[in-house]
Amino acid sequence: MLLCFHLQIAIPNSIRLKCVSWNKNQGFIACGGDEGLLKVLKLETQTDDAKLKGLAAPSNLSMNQTLEGHSGKKHMRVGVILCLSVFVTALCEMINNRNKSVVRSMSWNADGEKICIVYEDGAVIVGSVDGNRIWGKELKGIQLAHVAWSPDSKILLFGMANGEIHIYDNQGNFIMKMTLHCLMNVTGPLSIAGIHWYAGTEGYIEPDCPCLAICYDNGRCQVMRFENDDNPIVIETGMNVASIQWNHCGSVLAIAGSLRSSGGDKDMNVLNFYTPFGEHLRTLKVPGKQITAVSWEGGGLRIGLAVDSFIYFANIRPDYKWGYCSNTVVYAYTRPDRMEYSVVFWDTKNNEKFVKYVKSLISVTTCGDFCMLAAKADDSHPQYVLVLCNSIGTPWTPNTLTLVNPLFITMTKTHVIAASKEAFYAWQYRVAKKLTALEINQVAKTRKEGLVSYLLQATRDPICCITASDKTLIVGRESGVLQKYSLPSFTLLQKYSLSYRAYQLSLNCNSSRLAIIDMTGVLTFFDIETRGSLGDAEEGASAGDPSKFERKDVWDMKWANDNPDLFAMMEKTRMYVFRNLDPEEPIQTSGFICNFEDLEIKSVLLDEIMKDPERPNKDYLLNFEIRSLRDSRALIEKVGIEDASQFIEDNPHPRLWRLLAEAALQKLELKTAEQAFVRCKDYQGIEFVKRLGNLQSEAMKQAEVAAYFSRFEEAERMYLDMDRRDLAISLRIKLGDWFRVLQLLRTGSGDSDDALQEQAYNAIGDYFADRQKWLNAVQYYLQGRNQERLTECYYMLEDYEGLERLASSLPENHKLLPDIGQMFVTVGMCDQAVSSYLRCTQPKAAVDACVHLNQWNKAVELAKNHNMKEIGPLLSKYASHLLEKNKTLEAVELYRKAHHFLDAAKLMFKISDDEAKKRTRPLRVKKLFVLAALLVEDYHAQVKNTQQSRAKGKKSEATSALAGLLEEDASTSDSRIVDKAWRGAEAYHFFLLAQRQLYEGKVEASMNTVLHLRDYDDIIPAEEIYSLLAICSSANRAFGTCSRAFVKLESLESLSSEQRQLYEDLALEIFTKHSPKDNRKSHMDSTDDSTEGKLPTCIVTGRSISDYQFWMCSVCKHCAHEQEITNYNFCPLCHSSLT
Repeated sequence: MLLCFHLQIAIPNSIRLKCVSWNKNQGFIACGGDEGLLKVLKLETQTDDAKLKGLAAPSNLSMNQTLEGHSGKKHMRVGVILCLSVFVTALCEMINNRNKSVVRSMSWNADGEKICIVYEDGAVIVGSVDGNRIWGKELKGIQLAHVAWSPDSKILLFGMANGEIHIYDNQGNFIMKMTLHCLMNVTGPLSIAGIHWYAGTEGYIEPDCPCLAICYDNGRCQVMRFENDDNPIVIETGMNVASIQWNHCGSVLAIAGSLRSSGGDKDMNVLNFYTPFGEHLRTLKVPGKQITAVSWEGGGLRIGLAVDSFIYFANIRPDYKWGYCSNTVVYAYTRPDRMEYSVVFWDTKNNEKFVKYVKSLISVTTCGDFCMLAAKADDSHPQYVLVLCNSIGTPWTPNTLTLVNPLFITMTKTHVIAASKEAFYAWQYRVAKKLTALEINQVAKTRKEGLVSYLLQATRDPICCITASDKTLIVGRESGVLQKYSLPSFTLLQKYSLSYRAYQLSLNCNSSRLAIIDMTGVLTFFDIETRGSLGDAEEGASAGDPSKFERKDVWDMKWANDNPDLFAMMEKTRMYVFRNLDPEEPIQTSGFICNFEDLEIKSVLLDEIMKDPERPNKDYLLNFEIRSLRDSRALIEKVGIEDASQFIEDNPHPRLWRLLAEAALQKLELKTAEQAFVRCKDYQGIEFVKRLGNLQSEAMKQAEVAAYFSRFEEAERMYLDMDRRDLAISLRIKLGDWFRVLQLLRTGSGDSDDALQEQAYNAIGDYFADRQKWLNAVQYYLQGRNQERLTECYYMLEDYEGLERLASSLPENHKLLPDIGQMFVTVGMCDQAVSSYLRCTQPKAAVDACVHLNQWNKAVELAKNHNMKEIGPLLSKYASHLLEKNKTLEAVELYRKAHHFLDAAKLMFKISDDEAKKRTRPLRVKKLFVLAALLVEDYHAQVKNTQQSRAKGKKSEATSALAGLLEEDASTSDSRIVDKAWRGAEAYHFFLLAQRQLYEGKVEASMNTVLHLRDYDDIIPAEEIYSLLAICSSANRAFGTCSRAFVKLESLESLSSEQRQLYEDLALEIFTKHSPKDNRKSHMDSTDDSTEGKLPTCIVTGRSISDYQFWMCSVCKHCAHEQEITNYNFCPLCHSSLT
């Protein structure tokens, strides 16, 4: 950073100033002094020139108002406190009617809503912005001198007259005394010079950054992270301090005071600047007798000083973290809502920006197309990370970790050199694809061991700056020694001695001259041409011959990339361009120099960008032409090409020769143009001039020149005037203006080229497709007959009907059919996908599509039709996969869709058995058994249909059915599943029917139904069957049947002794009251006869059917009485429709 005075305002009548405060938002400056002086000033910049924004703009005193209210003399203590509003004429008075003490300090909180006022006798008042008192308190036995709010307005710091600092909450309750580490071993009287707590309104430069500054008049200062920080930063300024203040973002602490001069006869006013970590940045000598106050401007670019009866204003040129690479401005700033730096990559060519967040950023360095970001890796470990990015912030290589603190970084086209105060570290970063074979070998052979060992060596002469070119590295040290190394070998060639400490170094493009800016902003040059060996240089240290050139107040400079004698520098708010140390007229600007090439200087107004860093404006990017370019252009326009050619001959530069060549082309002076293109080494230009020389028509030459200078409309008009529509079309094709090409083809009088017209239609379709305007693209692709792009457009539009029509219009085995099939697969349209695959003879892809879409029946059918054997193993593999994930029902559905009904039935019977074991929901179990039996019926039908399709000649249906049954018996291993598929469903049907009849009071029918359940004890546990039989028979007063049921229960081996005992007790209780005989004759008395079991059972009533005519279900083949089934619409067992 650099500081320089630029304005001085005198107070009338030489009234001494006591304080000054600069409003951070609106720019008003308030100053107070003796004799009740209170003034409000405002500096404004009034200019319409975009290049004169910021500090370069002239400042005018737009407001100079003396405020009323303070009229007391020095010895009078009136005690009036004024609260004034800028835009309101009235003012509020907070009257101190105690008349006991005087106000010593006041402080607004961070949001400006509260003010705390402290009196010398210990009284404290907290008021609101509208002048109302919130609370007040008197602190007994102490003398107050200072007050400060915490950023969150929860803490108040009270500075005492004896130097102590007490911590209170925002309601005035004492918390603790602050430990003052800066006053250790300090004796004698002292007072607090200032307390300033940065509120974090612009973010912090580091996480957990120190922000509370406390300074004493003896020069001792401590900077803390919070109010009870046990490890603060202690600064010994060595001066008598009068005032302190943070800048707008908390990155710089300004300490104003006086310093005893070396002669000892008088004090010297100085302004010191420190980082939050106590590092000294700059010292500014201030004229006058006594400095009393300091205050920053809201943007941190200016600072105001109250000295005697004057207000001095100094410009600040901050050290922004920024760079410029490949038309991209890279800059970093802090935000209050993030702990990281926001690094913006602003592409000035396309006006696009990319943001990257970096924690604990140290520096930004750029070169060519790359940017290097240096940051701390971790607070707990002394490691640092270097990130190499391209111009949009994308990391180009893996992050590099190093133990070297990269305080200074420089880059060349191939190397990065990072230096701490003790040593430097270098490596080659250039990507291999941009290196020649020779360079790659050099990279492979580069030895790093020497560099690493050098890092471990301590030094008493710390490094203070570095710079490098493609072949030279210069390292500057605090003693003034400059060390010259060769690249890429890093061999120490020479040492030079300076009488001052360098702050910034810069080598010109051929490494022959070094520019040096010292700590005070003085620019000098040093000739580093080698004139002796290393030993000679060490002895005499005079191999370099310093130039007598010197400029003061310089804060930035840039060598031209293509001329070693050309450079630009920033001096205060002016830019100077020097050629051979001869300056041109200055340019008023405060921009930072980005690039100096082709006699043009590109600079950026970073000060303006930082005011709103999230929205950079192209108006903040400035281009300046140097005098030789301006003079050459003026000579060409006003004098002529011949005189201009002589001037350029005397001041040669490729840009000037190119300017002359273009002017000669405009006038068709081809010889001069060719010579100029040769001088600027423009091969394309030379070829263009030769092509012009072969043309006979003057008008044709003019048209070609117009096209060369991008005046395409003029060139097209000339072609059409010459009746050369073909050349006009060719020009538009080169430009990619296919709309105009199509228009020219349509307006032509002759027949247009159909192929060219189709090309135009397709190119326009591509134009709309690139912008995702698919509907417009379809119209042009149809006219251009571009089936491939039509496919993509239909798919993006989700117009699957159009895609299907397109697929059907394509010939067999067309190359697009597989892609269209895949598109149908992705949206679940199986039939269309299969059709597309089959038309291009890809049955396997069709089967894969069916499998992917879970259409297994179609997959099996396709596999059989095309004799594919892969479907069976694939089906089994997928079913096994589902079973492993306990997705049994999904596996059943898979087998069912694939027409593997028997496999599906096996799984369903397993599910039914597992559910039956739960003994909770019998209706669900019945439904599961019915579903399993239905799958077996589907299997029967499948076998029958297969045999019928295989039958030849005039075989009867019965013969086919018999053959199907024989094949079924031969191929089925589990006869239980095929022969007794309905047993489970029958068992639970009668089980539910018996209970329903019992609850309906049909006890005899219920008992008869339960008697059928005795044949299903392999499905339903015998205990449940005979328990239900005992209940139903006892309800029916058939105690003989009930007795036989109890006998069966007591003989069950599965019962425990306790359960058997319970049954015996219950039987004893029943049969002591009732005789074990059936009271009435039942037709079920002979149920044990062998002939009775052969009769079918009615699934409606549970009775045996002895009639010759009865109803039979067409699905499950179960029977019912005709008079009973008439009340039903569905089969009671399988629930199939009766219609």
